[in-house]
Amino acid sequence: MKKIIAFTFCAFTATSVMAALPPLTPEAKEAKALADAKTAYAGRVGAYQLCQAINKVADQYRVPGTPAPAACTAPPPFVAPVAAAPAPAAPAAK
Repeated sequence: MKKIIAFTFCAFTATSVMAALPPLTPEAKEAKALADAKTAYAGRVGAYQLCQAINKVADQYRVPGTPAPAACTAPPPFVAPVAAAPAPAAPAAK
């Protein structure tokens, strides 16, 4: 019973702390976008390397006369996401 009460208390405390976090700054948003883009690119590179490894093993066990495994498509080079330019300020009314 004590464990359940302690877990519930910790869950509510963590929720209230997470709700009080300030919004991300523009620099943090750009860093997050770059990190997300790098992670996505690493996933594509990993899939390409896995495809190459699968094809290499498949070629070792392939019976003569059967079709070769499908070719792997290399991912394009990494391109960092372009940061959105800030909107120009409206001219002050006189």
